[in-house]
Formats: sequence, structure tokens, C-alpha cells
Amino acid sequence: MSVAVGILWLLALGGPPQARGACPSQCSCSLHVLGDGSKARTVVCNDPDMTLPPASVPLDTSSLRLERTAIRRVPGEAFKALGRLEQLWLPYNALYELNALMLRGLRRLRELRMPGNHLVTFPWAALRDAPKLRLLDLQANRLSAVPPEAARFLGNLTFLDLSSNQLLRLPEELLTTWTHLQKGPFLPGHHVKLVLGLQDNPWVCDCRLYDLVHLLEGWAPNLAFIEARLRCASPRSLAGLTFSQLELRRCQSPELRPGAASVRSPLGSAVLLRCGASGVPGPEMSWSRANGLPLNGTVHQEVSSDGTIWTLLGLPAVSHLDSGDYICQAKNFLGASETLISLVVSEPQTSTEHSGGPAAPWARTGEGAEAAAYNKMVARHVPHIPEPAVPATRPPVPNTKEQLILQPFQMGAPGEHLDVQAGPQEAQRVSSLKVVGDTYQSVTLVWKAPQAGNTTSFSVLYAVFGQRDMRRMVVQPGKTSVTIHGLVPKIKYVACVCVQGLVPRKEQCVIFSTDEVVDAEATQWLINVVVISVAAIIALPLTLLVCCSALQSRWRKCHTRGSAEATGAYVNLERLGHSEDGSEELSQHSLSEADRLLSTHSSLDSQALGVRVGRRINEYFC
Repeated sequence: MSVAVGILWLLALGGPPQARGACPSQCSCSLHVLGDGSKARTVVCNDPDMTLPPASVPLDTSSLRLERTAIRRVPGEAFKALGRLEQLWLPYNALYELNALMLRGLRRLRELRMPGNHLVTFPWAALRDAPKLRLLDLQANRLSAVPPEAARFLGNLTFLDLSSNQLLRLPEELLTTWTHLQKGPFLPGHHVKLVLGLQDNPWVCDCRLYDLVHLLEGWAPNLAFIEARLRCASPRSLAGLTFSQLELRRCQSPELRPGAASVRSPLGSAVLLRCGASGVPGPEMSWSRANGLPLNGTVHQEVSSDGTIWTLLGLPAVSHLDSGDYICQAKNFLGASETLISLVVSEPQTSTEHSGGPAAPWARTGEGAEAAAYNKMVARHVPHIPEPAVPATRPPVPNTKEQLILQPFQMGAPGEHLDVQAGPQEAQRVSSLKVVGDTYQSVTLVWKAPQAGNTTSFSVLYAVFGQRDMRRMVVQPGKTSVTIHGLVPKIKYVACVCVQGLVPRKEQCVIFSTDEVVDAEATQWLINVVVISVAAIIALPLTLLVCCSALQSRWRKCHTRGSAEATGAYVNLERLGHSEDGSEELSQHSLSEADRLLSTHSSLDSQALGVRVGRRINEYFC
């Protein structure tokens, strides 16, 4: 009878001691009966002096909670014996390191909570030892990145909280996994497949967040966010903005847009090599030489209106040592792209070699024609624009649909002469080219051509500074001004004016900006207004003085009779007379300023009275 009572007592306590294990001294243990009649043991340890997980935990524990302790690390296989463990909570400890084998043996684990620790990294590969894991809480740690391989171990999760960490961005592989959830079918009556917590991280809002931003914007029944109003922390221009306010572009690897693949330049001239690239984010541009020698020039960078980044390599006074291949490289985090530009430095040619040879400044060709650029040896494309029929000073062109190209030339310093058709260009050279602003969308070019005839037509070439294409306008004969319409505000342009059929020189080109021209006009108008106002203020007292003097003179004339009236009516300025000995003498009369200005006698009367005996007095009147 006593043996049976002992067995029943053991069963009531949950089994033999070796199966249950003793409750750790620093913890508290409790046994709960679940709804299905099964029993679940919970162990809670919250001793602030505990530095390692307890070694002896009852083997039938289903929930282990180590809270607010001094535990700094979890060794490998620390919970291997707890095969029935379903919940492992380690909140608000001092954890900074986790072993990759910490989840070994936890095949039934469903929840892993570690908020409020100091974790900088997490052993994502350890999650494969817990195939039934559905909840992972890593809130309020110090995670700065999630590696791409982590996406392979998060597929079974229904709850992931990464909020309040130091995450800058998320890997594309993880975002792709969540995008599939967004597009997957959703059955009515079912719960969402994944709940995400991503708020309170210092997100860098660039193209790498493109998928995440669109994930938040779209309606996803299979995906829910704890807080959907995520905010940018950088760059500074976007700090504080919510993801819904962003307009991001998808990342793109660099795409090069090279200029001329080969450039030939005479010895001692200045050469400009150009190379452009586009990409998201904007690529970093660099130059190098294929032979490894250092660059003998300066690099300048510009951004065109379409977002293309252009890098310009200027080589002053090239020598034969500068000949060779130059490498232009564009690079961003997606990759790099390179192109090769060859420079050939040749001996300078004389004008006789150019005059009758094939290097005439204008040549006929088919599609894809390129024209010379401004200031340097840079090829520019001149698209075909129909021209009105005007008397031409150049040789007749048999086919009006053919395009014309301006051969590559170099604009030297002022005073240098071009070898190509030097005679006609000197005779009909354009000079004093100026820009007059009209609006932000148009400018007027004015120039002089004193030696050009009335039948001479001029061409105007203009383009956005740094772009490849140039447009051409034809000016009617006899005109020395033209207005260019359709310009973009606050953009730098270059324009050249030359006689049709001739090559423009450096002084025949001008670089201007549409906003600067209009602002200069407005400034000049303001100066004129100020000058007129100041002049009016200065002239007002003088005008009052003259009026008062006039009234006084009128009053005197009314009370004067006879010869006194005739005498007072003369206006005697400086008289230049002749003396008896033939020399000239200068006499000055002391009439008041008002008397001289208000004389009513004409110069004819004065000349008649000026004839004296034996001599004639010359008088000058207003």
C-alpha cells in the first residue's frame, strides 16, 4: 500500500527527480497545465549578478526567461539538453556576443526574444538549428547591417522586429523575399504571413532603398508593418522625410558616353579630352594613362541638364610625350566601366599644306557628321537644319539634304591665325561679339563685320556648354544680330558666329549663362533708374533758381523804358573782338546768368547791333 502511494506522489510532482531536474538557486520555476491537459514548465531567472546562463535547468522546461541579468555572452550548446524548449527569452541583459551553436538541439523552439541588449552582430546561420522558429525579436540592439545570406534563414518567420538598431539599409536578397510575399495570394480568413518592425533606424535614403520604399507604398495583405512611417536619416538634404515623400530611382551601373575615340593635335597646342557617364548613384569619374605615366593636365567635372556627369581633361601645350592612350573610368558600388581615348601629337602644318588639300573647313558627308567644338580639340555634332535660300559666298552645294561638318580645329590664343582659308576669314572676320539678354529663355547676339558685304550670310552655332550636339542658325545677308529662342533658364551655353563656309576663331565665340544675362540687364536698368533719380534731385533746386530769376527779370523789364530796355535785353557773353593793331582781345560782360539765359532778342538783331565803327564784334548767343 505504501509503495502505491509513493508512485502516485511522484506522478503528481511530474516524474522522477532525474527527469525534472532541480530548479536553479538563482531562478524560480513554475508548472502550468495547458488547455490540452499537458504540463509546461517555466523557468525565470532575473538575478542581476548572474553572468552566465544556469547550467542545471529542468529538462522538461518549455519556457526559459533570463531577464535583466549581467550575462554578456552565451556559449555554444548552452541549451542543447532542453529538447522541449519552445520559448527562449533573453531581454534586457548585457549580451554582446552569441555563439553560432547556441540553438543546437532546440528543434521545438518557436520564439527567440533578445530585445534591449548590445548585439552588434547576430549569428543568422544558427537559425537553421531551429526549423520551427516563427518569432525573432532583436529590437533595441546595435545591429548595423543584415548580411545577404541572412535571407536564407528567415523564410519561416512570421514576426521579425529589427527596430531601434543602427541599420542603414537592407540587402536586396531580403527585400526580394518580402516582395514575393507582397505578390503572393492571400486567402480570406487567414492571418498575414509576416509582421515587420523596421522603424527607428538611421536609414540612408538612396537607390538601395528603392524596393523597400515601394514595398511600404503598396498594399500587401500578406505583409504588415509595426510602424509604416519610416524616416530618412541621411543624406542631410533628405533627413527627417518619410519614405512616402521620396522619389528614388532604381540603382544602375555606370554607362559611359565617350567623346572622340581618337584626337589628333599639332605640337604645342592645347587639347581637351572629354568623357561622360550616367548611373545611379552618380559614378565617380577618373583619368589615367595606359602606360602608367602621370597626367600632364588638369581635370574638370560638369553635370549636364540630363544628369550626365562629364569629366574634362585639359592638356596645355602638348608635346610628343603626351601622345598615347588615356583611360576614362566611371565607377559606383555596382561596378566600373572604362573607355580608351587615343591622342596623337603631330608636327604643325603650314598654311600652304592646308590651302588646297582635303582639310578644308567644310566637307560634305552622310549621316553621323561631327563638327568642331569651341576653344579646344573637341568634336561636336551639328544636326541638319533646313536653311533658307540666301546668296552664298561659299561654293555651291549640289545636294541640300547633305549635312556639313566642321573639321576638328584648334582655337588658339588671341592674335594667332588659323591656317585654314586664312585669306577670306581675315577679310570677312566677325568681331565685337556681344550677348544681350531678353528673357530667361532667349538671348540676342550682336556683332560687327565691317569688311563683310551686304550679300554675306552668317552662321550661328550654339549648344549647352559641355554637350556634344551643336545647333546651327543661318542669319539673313546684311544682318549682324540674331535672337536665339528656346533656351533653358540658369544653363551655361556657348555660341559662335562666323561667315558661312568659314571656321570660327576663338574671339568669335562667347560663353554665357541665361540667368546671368537677364540679371545683368536688370542690374543695368536699376542703375539707370538710380542715375535719373539722382539727376532729378540735383536739377530741381537749379530749376527753381532759374524760375525765380526769370520772374525777377520780367518785373524789371516792366519798369524800364527807352535805351535802358534795349541795353538790358542784350545777351552779352564772351566777345571776341579785334583791336586797332589787328590783334584779338577777349572782353567779358558782367550780366547775370538769368539775363543771359532769358534774352528775347534773336541772334540776327545782335549781329546787326554788333557792327561798330571801324570794326566788327563777333558775338555768340545761346
